[in-house]
Amino acid sequence: MAWLGILNYWIFVLLLMTGMYAIVAKGNLIKKLIGLGICQSAVFLLFISMGKVVGGTAPILDGSDRAYSSPLPQVLILTAIVVGISTMALALAVVVRIKESFGSIEEADVYGKEAEA
Repeated sequence: MAWLGILNYWIFVLLLMTGMYAIVAKGNLIKKLIGLGICQSAVFLLFISMGKVVGGTAPILDGSDRAYSSPLPQVLILTAIVVGISTMALALAVVVRIKESFGSIEEADVYGKEAEA
C-alpha cells in the first residue's frame, strides 16, 4: 500500500497526460482549451502536494515548537488561479473571434480556409 501514500502524484500524472492528450489529439479549439485547463489543474495539485509538510500545521505562531507548513505554495497557487482564469477568458475571446472570422472552431477547417485566402 506504499503507492497509496503517493496517490496525489499519480493523480497529477493522470491529469497531466489527459490534458496533454486533449491538447495534441483534439482538433476542436474549445477541447484544446479544456485540455489546457486540465494541465493547469495538474500543476496546481503538484505544487500543493510538494508544499505539504507531514505533521505540519498552519503557520500561526503560538510559542510552541511545532512543524509548520509553508504558506508560499498556497499563495502561489492562488495567484496562478487568478492568472489562469484571465488567460482562459482571453483564449475563449480569441476562439469567439476565430468562429466569427472563419465560421468554425475546428483546427483543420481554420487552416484550410486560411490557406485559401
